[in-house]
Amino acid sequence: MSELNWKAFGGLLNLLVCVGLAIFLPAWTLKYWQGWVFLGAFFLPVLAITLYLMKKDPSLLEKRVHAGVFAEKEKSQKIIQAIAGLAFIATIALPAFDRRFSWSAVPVYCELSGDALVLFGFLVVFLVFRVNTFASGAIEVASGQKVISTGPYAVVRHPMYAGALVMLFGVPVALGSWWGLLTLIPMTIVLIWRLVDEERFLASNLPGYSEYRDRVRYRLAPLVW
Repeated sequence: MSELNWKAFGGLLNLLVCVGLAIFLPAWTLKYWQGWVFLGAFFLPVLAITLYLMKKDPSLLEKRVHAGVFAEKEKSQKIIQAIAGLAFIATIALPAFDRRFSWSAVPVYCELSGDALVLFGFLVVFLVFRVNTFASGAIEVASGQKVISTGPYAVVRHPMYAGALVMLFGVPVALGSWWGLLTLIPMTIVLIWRLVDEERFLASNLPGYSEYRDRVRYRLAPLVW
């Protein structure tokens, strides 16, 4: 197995542990079936996408492995990534506290619908990776990079962020919490901040992006924005 694949599996294990701790420590119980179902709905697509990239697009896998605060070159993006990381943990931990203290009463069909949204969000991310080998975890322009305008990019300019928002909306509901939806406010603000900053960077550094931006009007949601 290559060094890149070992790093990818190491990142997956670290992610699994971090998400698991964010669920079960605040809940202070392992008898939390919503947490176990969500953990499966979250982790299995991440594993499947990783295995797909290992086989079909190792260069994109390498870009995704080397992501996060320290991978960003722009100071503003380092700040955005740090805030986004904290907001993501809060999106999981607050619903777990909700479970512990019984703040919400969410019907089972809603909880399972939340898991379905998580899966759908990851499906959108997978479709992005299929058509865009330049979908780096950091904002940059790689050598030979070109504008991608097919697949989900023909619908909105930032389909991966759109998929992420769908997934994040499903997280608190899947974990049985209405109050957890409040965490979507800072997460959405940070995501839009990153998106606007990224568009400014790409318009200045990626040939053809300004024309693509003129052709595809919507950033995240068709007919909305």
